[in-house]
Amino acid sequence: MTRIFLLIALYLSGIACAFSQETHDFLHELYDQRNESPMQQKFREIAPVPAGVVYIQRPGEGEKEIRAHFRKMKALGFTNLKQIMTLPDWNHEEIQLIALEEGLIPWWYGEGGWEAISPELLEKLKIDKNLSLEDIRHHPEMIAHQTEVFRERIKKYAAHYQKSGSREAFRGSSSAYDPIVGQRGLDLSEKGKTLFVRWARETYQNIAELNHAYNQHHHGLAAGGKAFDSWEDFEKRWESYNHRELRIIRDIFRFKADYGVQNLSERVREFRSIDPNAPYRAGGELGLFRPHAYFGVNFPGIASEMKHSGSFYPSIHFTWHFDQVRDELGPMVYVQASYINDMFKGGWSGGWETTGGPQQFGGEKFGQNNKGFTVDAPEMEQFTLSMLAAGFKGWGLWSWSVRSAGAEVGEYALLDHHNEITDRAIAVGKIARAMQKFRGEIWSLHKEPQVGIFFDWDNEAIWTALSVKGQDSLRYRPMEARVGLSRALINKDIPFEFVTPEDIRAGLAARYPIIYMPAILAMNRDLFPFMEKYVQEGGKLVLDMPGAWMDTYSALFPRGTDSAFARLFGAVLREYQYSGINRNWKLNGHELTGSIADLRVEGAAVWAAFDNGKPAVTLMQKGKGKAVIVGFEASRACFRRGNVQEENRLVELLMELGAKSPISSEQAIVYRLAGPKVDHCFLMNEADRELSLPLKINGLHYSSMEDAVTGEVLDLNQPVSLDANGARWLRLIK
Repeated sequence: MTRIFLLIALYLSGIACAFSQETHDFLHELYDQRNESPMQQKFREIAPVPAGVVYIQRPGEGEKEIRAHFRKMKALGFTNLKQIMTLPDWNHEEIQLIALEEGLIPWWYGEGGWEAISPELLEKLKIDKNLSLEDIRHHPEMIAHQTEVFRERIKKYAAHYQKSGSREAFRGSSSAYDPIVGQRGLDLSEKGKTLFVRWARETYQNIAELNHAYNQHHHGLAAGGKAFDSWEDFEKRWESYNHRELRIIRDIFRFKADYGVQNLSERVREFRSIDPNAPYRAGGELGLFRPHAYFGVNFPGIASEMKHSGSFYPSIHFTWHFDQVRDELGPMVYVQASYINDMFKGGWSGGWETTGGPQQFGGEKFGQNNKGFTVDAPEMEQFTLSMLAAGFKGWGLWSWSVRSAGAEVGEYALLDHHNEITDRAIAVGKIARAMQKFRGEIWSLHKEPQVGIFFDWDNEAIWTALSVKGQDSLRYRPMEARVGLSRALINKDIPFEFVTPEDIRAGLAARYPIIYMPAILAMNRDLFPFMEKYVQEGGKLVLDMPGAWMDTYSALFPRGTDSAFARLFGAVLREYQYSGINRNWKLNGHELTGSIADLRVEGAAVWAAFDNGKPAVTLMQKGKGKAVIVGFEASRACFRRGNVQEENRLVELLMELGAKSPISSEQAIVYRLAGPKVDHCFLMNEADRELSLPLKINGLHYSSMEDAVTGEVLDLNQPVSLDANGARWLRLIK
């Protein structure tokens, strides 16, 4: 395939240079506006980057011991308590007040819970409004005032608890999966069934629209042999829908997801009616490699709900959340954090429920047996810095000290079993101090993605609908394709970002030199004009298999001669074959597995051919851009680690389309975030030996470089040392 690519390299070179790192407009301002709100603006001015831990009180620990713990936390660099777990004869408020006296904020959000820095507040505190935001944030009067804000909050919560006897209203957090109207899959409670009918009526407005959406005009799909003739008829007969019809299955998933977001909205309103200044957080407790539609969860919808309320976050625990990627950590932590960060563009995302130490028992019932993890200083450096590299602005580690009895006894903690400080606690504390030192810079940083990885909830739902009466594994396919593409890009240090239909409708498509659509089985017809415009104006759109099989109503997507699809891609996608069972399809002698496109070119160039001579990759020049069909499962082929040939083939294609690595290393993973005056670079060593790495800087110019954690000034022209299994955080000054 390399030989074929090189034949047209000159043909593409003009387009490739048009998207160089220095000239491409990544639309950072528009990115920041995606989830703009007074709450998010408050966060931007305060620039909180909490480095929190969970304190678990052990028997025999009284005020003296508690203060000793908090002083150790503070001395190491931690800023707040992610959570407090008390003994039966203590209450939260007592320990919160002790924490506040010791200089720790007793909530997960750190300074994010401050009163907004308004002109009125500056005048009240007699702080010069012309000071920099950094100086205002550190001003003694500001610190004293906000400490009193927290103290009053503690008292307010205590009074409410004494009156009501319930702490539920002050949880300030919600998990993604909450089986309110039914368990995972198609299960609906009786209440859920009633509400689903109401949801369908509100969604489709009239029965004719519903019949069309549910493909009642197609052969063999009408419920009981005939379409619904009224809403009363639908209410009586909808449960007897034809189980070959996929859109109604999608709708059951969507109803449950929408209801979950609605329920979240109600919880947020209740919380904010009591405390309008404190942030709320939502999104955790469901692994990012799970089939979310099957659980009735819509992460972009949850993120949108947090726009006016607080922060979006995942849970990241090694024994719980990595089963589907065979318990692989490292790059998968970055993929997980990036997915969450990228669903909430412009909003505050963070790792508010994450692991802190070694673990050997518990976790999901799936994945490998005898599962345990070494989580020492190098692993914790990689873990915390991967979250920062993905765009998170803070984290909360579970935990500072271990549970002293019962399930999870002795697991997950920064301290050892004897409450002694470990190397990992020291290492993470150093990172925490650097986070505070550079918090203003951290809030100014953005990804500059070369590739936008397209994610569409409807596509996930259609895959899942197929799986309900078919193969369970189908519901994991789109995740596997996204992970495969992410892996290939990470291993070549090419920056990427997940992009949603909502992002594209908001005008962000041009942010991405390349948009790659991995395993988009169900293509959104309404979105197609946006993609056409994107290509016409200079973007490169890549679709792999089994792409555009159907639309989001599960009807065949129009891909024939003179269709919008054929005009954009310059090819007709006639049908799909399969490789790896009864026949093997090959590309340059290499056997492929999975869906194969049967392509007929109608204007496109054949970029690569299968060994049988049929088109494998087509390229169409359209306006200023390109539209490419990859006629096999290029992204999903990279799902499992070690598929070097598949990764190289995929990245080679993207590099020919112009994708570049701004900073790279042959030996380690490099992530980069761009800032106005300083870029931040994160190096990850997956080898069990110390490395000395030359950094290749492509198209960027820096005057100096330093280690963000140690302050060591480094020579830009000399290799950078990196500990075995460790990580390093660099600041590159422009």
